[in-house]
Amino acid sequence: MAAEHRVGLGVDAHRFAAGVPLVLGGVDIPWPQGLAGHSDGDVVTHALIDALLGAAGLEDIGALFPSGDPRWRGASSLDLLRRAYADVRAAGFELVNADVVLIGEEPRLAPHRAEMRARLAGALGASAGLVAVRATTTDGLGFTGRGEGLAAQAVALVAAV
Repeated sequence: MAAEHRVGLGVDAHRFAAGVPLVLGGVDIPWPQGLAGHSDGDVVTHALIDALLGAAGLEDIGALFPSGDPRWRGASSLDLLRRAYADVRAAGFELVNADVVLIGEEPRLAPHRAEMRARLAGALGASAGLVAVRATTTDGLGFTGRGEGLAAQAVALVAAV
C-alpha cells in the first residue's frame, strides 16, 4: 500500500510597521521597517506553519497561537514552527517538501534565501533541500505593490508515517 500524502496551503500578510525588525524565514533582514504582528510578524514562516497544519488536518496558526494570548507576544516564528511541526508529527505525518513564496516589491530576497531555507529546514529537522524559498513581485499592484506590507504563500506536502 502506498503512503498517504496530503497537501496543505498557507497564506499570510502583514503591513509594514516602524520600530520593529524585519524577520523573514527566521532571518533578520536589514530594512527600515518590520512587519506588524503579535509575534515577530514573519509572513514566510507563518504561511509555512499554516500549510503544514492544513496538510495534517489540524487547526490553523491562529488557533494554536492566538494573538490575544500574551505568551506569543514577540515570539520567534521559528519557535512557533517547531511547536506546530511537533503537532503535525504527533498527528502521524512528516514533511515531504515545502515551497514558500514571498510577495512584495522590496526587500530583495536573493541575498538571504539560502539562510532562510536553512533556518526553516532546521526548525523542521529537515534537509534544506526540502524547503524552497522564492519571491515574486506584483508589478506595483495591490498593497504589496505599493510597499505597504508583504505577503507569503506556502504549500507543504506531508506523508503519513
